[in-house]
Amino acid sequence: MSAGTVVVGASQAGLQLAVSLREYGYDEPITLLGEETHPPYQRPPLSKAFLTGEANADSLALRSPDFYANAGIRLLRGERVTNLALSDSGPKGSGAATTETGRVVPFDRLALTVGAAPRRLDLTGAELDGVYYLRDVDDAAVLRSRLASARNVVVVGGGLIGLEAAAVARSQGKAVTVVEAADRLISRAVAPVMSEFYRRAHLRRGTTVLLSAGAAAFTGDHERVTHVHLCDGTRLPADLVLVAVGIVPRTELAEQIGLECDGGISVDAYARTSEPSVVAAGDCTVLPHPLTGLGKVRLESVQNAVAQARVAASSLVGRTAATNSVPWFWSDQDDLKLQIAGLSAGYDHHVVRGEPDDERFSVLYYQDGRLLAIDAVNRPADYMAVRKALATGATIPADRAADVDTALKTLIVDLAQAH
Repeated sequence: MSAGTVVVGASQAGLQLAVSLREYGYDEPITLLGEETHPPYQRPPLSKAFLTGEANADSLALRSPDFYANAGIRLLRGERVTNLALSDSGPKGSGAATTETGRVVPFDRLALTVGAAPRRLDLTGAELDGVYYLRDVDDAAVLRSRLASARNVVVVGGGLIGLEAAAVARSQGKAVTVVEAADRLISRAVAPVMSEFYRRAHLRRGTTVLLSAGAAAFTGDHERVTHVHLCDGTRLPADLVLVAVGIVPRTELAEQIGLECDGGISVDAYARTSEPSVVAAGDCTVLPHPLTGLGKVRLESVQNAVAQARVAASSLVGRTAATNSVPWFWSDQDDLKLQIAGLSAGYDHHVVRGEPDDERFSVLYYQDGRLLAIDAVNRPADYMAVRKALATGATIPADRAADVDTALKTLIVDLAQAH
């Protein structure tokens, strides 16, 4: 009897990969191994609707409880894989996964959708009660509970997750301080004009934002955090601290079986690792640019997890159908909805469309006159127009993009027409 496919990581990517295998006609056993006790669930709401109480663990579930049995997907929860081994004598890519409980799960095909872990701070006092990280639903449940009684909240990290959580805390009447080591917010993802907009927007809503400020230590009383100490000697009162300084791809298992890793598990456009019989998808991977195919990027998004998982499943059944999909992301902070389409890295010119202080504007990014991406705040039509242009290999002339009286969708032209 075939051992079938084992998917290590019951993430959104892992579930999508298993579902896609069935959609592609794969009829051998599928085992989805997850270290959490929860079935696969949505993660983006953890720093938004879940923290506010608008969502709960049940509402985050990606599928109903009876789905897995009906689809012939064996879901093993609470089973952390500690050892992977590929067979020396069996079919290429076959082997076995061993979990922390001692369970051995053989496989003929292997997929890794193991995600990433929060980047942790190695600082004095980081182990104090009240210092939290946010990656899974259990983290979010504890954070939500403690937020209810907190008065002074410090968020270490001015990226999207940190700002989303800060917005929730401020909306609940907490005194909130965001501490960011860089000289602007969301510096890896957006242009300075967007960074400045978010700084001003959070200040308007009552949040304190400290830039070029590094956390040096945490101190507390009776093992409970009371203060965050900054590198310049500033001491911030805090009875709740959220550390949101990025994530680290989980590559340990991939490294165990000799897969190439470089800031993530290296995969090609078909989601194949350096051992082509093994695939990987989601936050744990680095992949060729999804539009140009050039270089390697790591995409932390639901869109990429789902699209890449479908490609990985396709590769496992021998279809090897690459996909060129437009990366997209979003962030909800109070009444500010940021929608991003494309990747702005490498831009040499940007166009601001609308007035940032009106809290309804867009930033379009270009390189050598070619449209790369958009950041749209409360301008969904602009976002959709750029997403459509990127998906069709078209562009929007930069010299006309700033005119808010002209709908962006009417400006979409072939690249050849733009020159």
